[in-house]
Amino acid sequence: MIDWDDVRYFLAVARAGSLRAAAERLGVNHSTVLRRIAQLEEHLGARMFEKLPSGYRLTAAGEEALELANQMEASSHQLETRVFGRDQSVRGLLRVTLPPPLATHLLMPDFADFVRLHPGIELEILSSGELANLTNREADVAIRVVYDRKALPLNLHGLKGPEVFGGFYISGDRLAEWRAGPPDPRWIAVSGHGVPDWARESEVRTTGVPFRTTDGEAQIVAVRQGIGITTLPCFVGDADPLLERVPGSDLHLYGPVWLLTQGETRKTKRVRLFTEFISRRLAAYAPLLAGLSISRD
Repeated sequence: MIDWDDVRYFLAVARAGSLRAAAERLGVNHSTVLRRIAQLEEHLGARMFEKLPSGYRLTAAGEEALELANQMEASSHQLETRVFGRDQSVRGLLRVTLPPPLATHLLMPDFADFVRLHPGIELEILSSGELANLTNREADVAIRVVYDRKALPLNLHGLKGPEVFGGFYISGDRLAEWRAGPPDPRWIAVSGHGVPDWARESEVRTTGVPFRTTDGEAQIVAVRQGIGITTLPCFVGDADPLLERVPGSDLHLYGPVWLLTQGETRKTKRVRLFTEFISRRLAAYAPLLAGLSISRD
């Protein structure tokens, strides 16, 4: 009988294209991956890969095995989610993925309240901008701001929350200088992003030379230091006593918050308890998320 673990290692190499990349993805050393592939090849009596200078390429037998291995993986995930979906206890692990700003600047106090209410639930927060694969149980619940629901996979169940707006922010000290006259402040962007089109079309004036940061927290610190203007979610910018909304600037819509779950997973008691709890908290935050918590200039 084929060892499922051998198949997992085979899939990792097939997808990564090299032993080293597969080993990093699996969290093992590359000799372990090599041994697992050798065991699978011995069991099947055929070579799965051809070793090339550029990496590992599937043989004809490997291509055929890949199709069946993908089916085995899908069946394994389906079995796991169905069994998990029948678990109605309020104990055990619950993985939640959401963008760092929502975790750090909005929902962490609510997560604290939730675990105090349900001490048997082990809450794991995966703070990331990437949408985890809920089908493969990388997470049980995803909290995302999504402008277009159609952009999400069709197999995800979505509970729509309030809309999130963003604004233009500048430090209070820099605002006073700016009002006094030139030079215009720089535009502060997170690496990989330039000045958005809606920013160019607004009344906000910035220099043509941006200042880039590596992440959202560094972006906030850069604004506090008076380097320039940036866009932030209102629930971040309005709550910061060192920042001011840029006078004359409009708010812009990021999209509604969605609580996303998948298949049988959403039927578990701990997932239902969590989504219902956070949905109520998000509804209460609607004015803050819409930028109505302070008066508009």
